[in-house]
Amino acid sequence: MIRAGTVAEVRQESGKWIFVDIGFSKIERSCGVAIDNGDPTSIQFSKLAPYISKVICDTNEPFNLLVEAPLSVAFTAEGNPTGRAIERQGSKTRYWYVGLGTTVLLAATYLLRDLAERGASSDVRLFEGFVSFKTAGEKSNHERDVVSLREAVWQAGNRPDTIHAPEQLRLNTTDRLCSAFRVAGMDFGIPPVICPIS
Repeated sequence: MIRAGTVAEVRQESGKWIFVDIGFSKIERSCGVAIDNGDPTSIQFSKLAPYISKVICDTNEPFNLLVEAPLSVAFTAEGNPTGRAIERQGSKTRYWYVGLGTTVLLAATYLLRDLAERGASSDVRLFEGFVSFKTAGEKSNHERDVVSLREAVWQAGNRPDTIHAPEQLRLNTTDRLCSAFRVAGMDFGIPPVICPIS
């Protein structure tokens, strides 16, 4: 069963962890992946679901899946898309419904649909990673991003400011939050968001 994780489960000891910086490329190895303290690697999108599924099948303990993509979305009271609090930093924005946010959201939808159809014998908890505000001109590095997400989880007890509970995601109190996948018939709930400190 796939469900949203909780803030209390954002700790190294809560189960097995897999960290994913998802990409959606026809040719490139655009997905960074790291399992627990293992070395990060980059793989093609088509290999991601089978890879994760095998890891899940090889363990009976709870499984924590952190994906660097929007796993929840926000709408105004009128029903228009709006940003979430984590997606604004000063004058800069990285809203889920604009640019690359839409691409990785689509990739995450296909990934989670594939994992849901494959089934899982263990509890799979979802967590969102957010590594979007990088230095101008800095080249994306999927393996570095999964390592920074892992470090944020491992240090969560010392850095609670890196964890954003669902109720902290609204920009305005009237905004409506929901699972990003509800539109595709999958409602996993709203997971906490982990934002590494750069």
